[in-house]
Amino acid sequence: MSSLDELRSLLGEPHSRAGTPGSPGDWREVEEYVGSALPSDFKSFLDVYGGGVISDELVVFHPGGSSPLLDRMRRTHRRFTERRERDLSSGDFEHVPYPIHPEPGGLISWGYDYGGDEHFFLPIGPDPDQWQIVTMAHEEGCATFPGPFSAFAVAFVRRLLDVDPYHGIEPEALEFLGPEDLAELVAAGEIGPVQPSFKPS
Repeated sequence: MSSLDELRSLLGEPHSRAGTPGSPGDWREVEEYVGSALPSDFKSFLDVYGGGVISDELVVFHPGGSSPLLDRMRRTHRRFTERRERDLSSGDFEHVPYPIHPEPGGLISWGYDYGGDEHFFLPIGPDPDQWQIVTMAHEEGCATFPGPFSAFAVAFVRRLLDVDPYHGIEPEALEFLGPEDLAELVAAGEIGPVQPSFKPS
C-alpha cells in the first residue's frame, strides 16, 4: 500500500469538495510561481480532499480553495525571507537555516499546524516526488523528514493517534481531576488521542 493510499485509508472518504474536482489547471499558476511541478501525491491528495484540516491539527491548502495555496505561499515566503534576513544580519543561522523560495533551492510553503509549526517542501533535486519535508518548529529551529508528503502526513496522523489517554493536560492538573472529569475531557476530544479525520475548509 502506498503512503497516499494509507493516508486515505486513515482519513476515510472525503466530504464533497466545494466547487469542481481538481484539474491540472488548478495547479498551473502555483507551479509557474514555484518554477517546478509540485509532488504528485500532494496534488492528488488535495484534488480529492481539497483544502482543510487533517486530524484537527495539520492545515493544508488547495489552489482553488477558500484560502488559495498560492496566496498563502507568497505571504509565508515573504515572512520567512524577512525573518531569515534579520537572523542572518544578527549572525543567527539556527531558526531559518535554509533559503526560502524564490532563492534557488529555497523552501516551498505548503501548510502549517496549530502548534505553530510551518511546513515546507525542500526541493533537493529536479524530481518533486523525491523532495523532502522541512518543519520550522515554532521558535525551536527546524526538522527534516525524508518525504513524500503523504508519508509525512501518515506519520503526523499516527503520532496524534498514539498518544497516552491524558495527552494535552498538565501533570499538575491530574491530581485535581477525578476519573469522571478525565473521561469527560477524553469524550469531548480535549485530551488524549486524536482520531484521524479531515475537515474541509
